[in-house]
Amino acid sequence: MPKGKGNAIAQNRKASHDFTIEETFEAGLVLKGTEIKSIRAGRVNMKDSFAKLERGEAFLYNMHISPYEQGNRFNHEPTRPRKLLLHRKEIDKLIGETQQKGYALVPLKMYIKNGVAKILIGLGKGKKKHDKREDLKRKQAKRDMDRAIKENMR
Repeated sequence: MPKGKGNAIAQNRKASHDFTIEETFEAGLVLKGTEIKSIRAGRVNMKDSFAKLERGEAFLYNMHISPYEQGNRFNHEPTRPRKLLLHRKEIDKLIGETQQKGYALVPLKMYIKNGVAKILIGLGKGKKKHDKREDLKRKQAKRDMDRAIKENMR
């Protein structure tokens, strides 16, 4: 199965609007028992989440995993920082890349692969306001062309 394909449990739709994604990495997550149960139930929100490299390790912040309904007092905190599992080579590469101005690590998609929760992280360069407008114009023009072609075929 190619990286990032499959049944997405959660997706960060805003990421492609705010960033130009140049490269993607598949990472595992260090989770607690009640978190994986909530993830499998699809109770995940990736809006406003971001990844950071600290002390040679990668962490994911602000990703909201709702508390498990059948959980007890040992339930998890919804927005706690979670460690990302990446290979040392990937972390070293990301450290070099994110030190450049305008680059950030953006979580794109969460899915389950072979029974394990995975997250697709993108190395993205922030878009300026005029770039976002240009993308919206391009998408609208493509939509209009597709609509016109579809009507002509009738």
